[in-house]
Amino acid sequence: MKIGLLFGSFNPIHIGHLIIANYMAHYTDLDKVWLVVTPQNPFKKYGGLINTYDRLEMARLATDYADKLEVSDVELKLPQPSYTIDTLTHLKEQYPQHEFAIIMGSDNLASLHKWKNYKLILRDYKVFVYPRPGYENAELASHPSVTITMTPQMELSATFIRQAIAEKKNVQFFLPEEVLKFIESKNLYR
Repeated sequence: MKIGLLFGSFNPIHIGHLIIANYMAHYTDLDKVWLVVTPQNPFKKYGGLINTYDRLEMARLATDYADKLEVSDVELKLPQPSYTIDTLTHLKEQYPQHEFAIIMGSDNLASLHKWKNYKLILRDYKVFVYPRPGYENAELASHPSVTITMTPQMELSATFIRQAIAEKKNVQFFLPEEVLKFIESKNLYR
C-alpha cells in the first residue's frame, strides 16, 4: 500500500489540513494518507502548543469518518525533536509491506535543503507538494522524486484560528464540528 504522510502540529486541525489530506488521498496515486501528529517541529518554537494528546484526539475526531484518512501517533513514541528522516526510517522498519511518501507545502519544499538528511529523503521517498502562496518556484520542484499537485489553495492557518478563539470570534466553518465541540468542552485556546 502507498501511504502519504502529512506531518503537522495540528494545533488545531482545521479544514485546510483536511482538504489537503483528502485531495492527496483521492487525486494522486496514494492509497491512504496518514496525518502524523508532531509533538515538536524542530524548526518551530515550543510555545503555544497545547497538549499533544488533545491535538491527537482532535485529529482523530476530524478524520473519524473520512475515507482513506488515518491519524498516526508514531512521532509520540520517538525521541524529540522529531526529524522526518528518523520517522520515515522507523515506519519503514515497522511496516515493510508499505511504501511511504511525504506530503508537504511548497513552502517546506523551499526549505527542504535545511532538513536533516534531506538528500536521503529525496533519494528514497516520493514527495507530493501542495501549492502555498509565494512559493511557486522552489529549487527542488524539478527533482524526479517531487510531484507538484493541483491541490486547492486555502489561506487558513491554525494561528488565525487560535487567535480567533482567544478573541471569542466565530470559527464554526473553519473546523470540523466535532473538533470545535472538543475545543469548547476543554476550553482550549482561550
